[in-house]
Amino acid sequence: MKTVLHEQGSKRIVEIIADGVVINNAQDALDLLYNLPSPEDRQIIFHKANITPAFFDLKTGIAGEILQKFVNYKIRFAVVGDFQNIKSEALRAFVIESNRGRQAFFVEDLETAKQKLFAI
Repeated sequence: MKTVLHEQGSKRIVEIIADGVVINNAQDALDLLYNLPSPEDRQIIFHKANITPAFFDLKTGIAGEILQKFVNYKIRFAVVGDFQNIKSEALRAFVIESNRGRQAFFVEDLETAKQKLFAI
């Protein structure tokens, strides 16, 4: 796993890049936070492929647990991946609602993720 730092003025976003799944549960997400380049880093970009598929099955509760941890630690994040053909109505609603807020974004590409997070 490696991190890439994106900067715009005084704002910083850390992008997590890894081969395979690195977040299986809320503890994995917290471990990632503790290993960020700087304790001040509060905006993160993840790639969908690096998050357990169970996150996207809302019945598992993993998404809720991770989001609650990020809210508690004031972490804003974006997940980059294909979210166009979501079959689950609940997940589609979750993605749409998240994208309306300021905490979590589910977007198609890295540039959109950076735009959303830098705009905050």
